[in-house]
Amino acid sequence: MDHLSIHDMPPQPGGSAHPGAAMNAQNQPPPPMPPQAQQLPPQMFTTAAQLLDLTDKKLLLVLRDGRKLIGILRSWDQFANLVLQSTVERVYAAIFDPADPHRRGFYADKAHGIFLVRGENVLLLGEIDLDKDDDPPLGYEKADYALVERLAAQLKAADKTKETKRLKQLATLGFEGENMGEILL
Repeated sequence: MDHLSIHDMPPQPGGSAHPGAAMNAQNQPPPPMPPQAQQLPPQMFTTAAQLLDLTDKKLLLVLRDGRKLIGILRSWDQFANLVLQSTVERVYAAIFDPADPHRRGFYADKAHGIFLVRGENVLLLGEIDLDKDDDPPLGYEKADYALVERLAAQLKAADKTKETKRLKQLATLGFEGENMGEILL
């Protein structure tokens, strides 16, 4: 048996199987075959083509508006628009206790089914480890969706009030933020 490497020429049709034995009528070796195009490694893709490896896998998406979606990526296009199947929106409501260094809170899931996400709205996406998929998020307990949504809305409103106060205070010191147009002083 011949010891061939990946760089050896393939056997010519109708010729000898041994690479050194292939000669034409003038006892000259056949012309070299054109080099084969090598496939680029996945790290070279900087476009939506990177999603190829994530197709048919369970993903977590964080959208620009803060929503978190979990679903199976079924399709995508050149604009990174995504089609998710069995999509679930997960809502978190954290409870902050200064005495407790560990983060605690509640979470709930709302089923959406098939979901189309515009690519420009995706802030972050990552594959979910299926071995840990059934485990609840560390420090969070599953609760009723209406309760968690209400708690999350209250926390968001409190954060917005706190931020408004901070921006007003900065405005009195002469700082003007990018979203100062929303605040009436």
